[in-house]
Amino acid sequence: MKTAVAITGIGLISPLGNQVETVFSRLMAGESGIRLLDAEVTGCKPAVVGAADFDPAPWFTRLQLSGVDRVSQMAVAAATLALDDAALTLPAEREQVGVYVGCAMGGSTALDKGFHNFYAEKSRVSPLSVIASMANAPAGHISMRFGITGPSVNYSVACASSAIALGEAMRAIRHGEITHAIAGGAEAMLLPGIINAWQSMQVLASTAGEHPEQACRPYDKERSGLVLAEGAAFLILEGLDAALARGARIYATLDGYACRSDATHITKPDVGGQVRTMRAALADAGLSAGQIGYCNSHGTATQVGDVVECQALQSIWGEDTPGLQVSATKSMHGHLLGATGGLETAITALALYHQQVPPTANCRQPDENCRVQHVLGKGVAAPDLQAAISNSFAFGGSNASLVLQRHQA
Repeated sequence: MKTAVAITGIGLISPLGNQVETVFSRLMAGESGIRLLDAEVTGCKPAVVGAADFDPAPWFTRLQLSGVDRVSQMAVAAATLALDDAALTLPAEREQVGVYVGCAMGGSTALDKGFHNFYAEKSRVSPLSVIASMANAPAGHISMRFGITGPSVNYSVACASSAIALGEAMRAIRHGEITHAIAGGAEAMLLPGIINAWQSMQVLASTAGEHPEQACRPYDKERSGLVLAEGAAFLILEGLDAALARGARIYATLDGYACRSDATHITKPDVGGQVRTMRAALADAGLSAGQIGYCNSHGTATQVGDVVECQALQSIWGEDTPGLQVSATKSMHGHLLGATGGLETAITALALYHQQVPPTANCRQPDENCRVQHVLGKGVAAPDLQAAISNSFAFGGSNASLVLQRHQA
């Protein structure tokens, strides 16, 4: 018999703020954390981004900050907030605790500074650049901060990174390898070189118009692309029985997980690959499609990606997806790449906990090729919501889906 896994804590550093309930309230109201960076800041064309309001001072001393990239700073902060939110005292045997992190880009700020020093300033590159830029540095810093000696691993799987981190943490608890996990993701890559690289791919949202905060428009006929964002989102996972025994608040249970590959194209998504992933996650949870009431979709606002995901949903739930409400919260917080699965899983857990579904903002004329039951404008009450799915479909053809259920107290 599989051990049921509970989500008992959430910690966020996000473009929508750092307080869990405030973030969810803003999402339900359809508010945006997206803003415009001008060309002087980006070093190229103006760009809309989801930047997190983050000061490392409450989490690190000046001495501790040496060699710690912004991505690791935000990861430690979000993990600490998650532990506080869970009111969890970690077990004395810290080998029973795991740290599972999704981070696709690593310490981009450290790399950027090193390249600048070498090529522009012709000056010495800091010897700390290597350890600051490692993709697994956030996992290492969280482990050291809390003395955790169990698994400390990083998954670098583009947009699916932190969804896979959460799924693998769930599996480890199920199989008795660990009793608790700090799992999620972090990303900090709002730098001129990276923004310029994404602009060169012609997949970023247009900055045209008087309302840059509305630039990300998943499923809209006039959508123009995705919005890069930064932040960190961590969840505390533990066995359901242990959580109940200590009287923990349970946001939801994490019951299904699958990752599958398209094996078709390095950037273009594939309906078949996404269908296989969602079906496998449903089977892992022991649920039918009809039992799922909400999908927090990958929904990045790209022309091809939005249509493919809707076709995949239709393949499982039927034409127009009756009974399945769908939203893309990236419309408000942007795309955090490796951290986005963690943030969206947290949002999905909050939707189940409050039985409220957040919307897709800024979608005024849904694309006729994206026929699903969209939640538009503002969030809606969902008193019958019992189960949900969160999708993360990445470049490289790497797909991950997580299935959550509302806990019946």
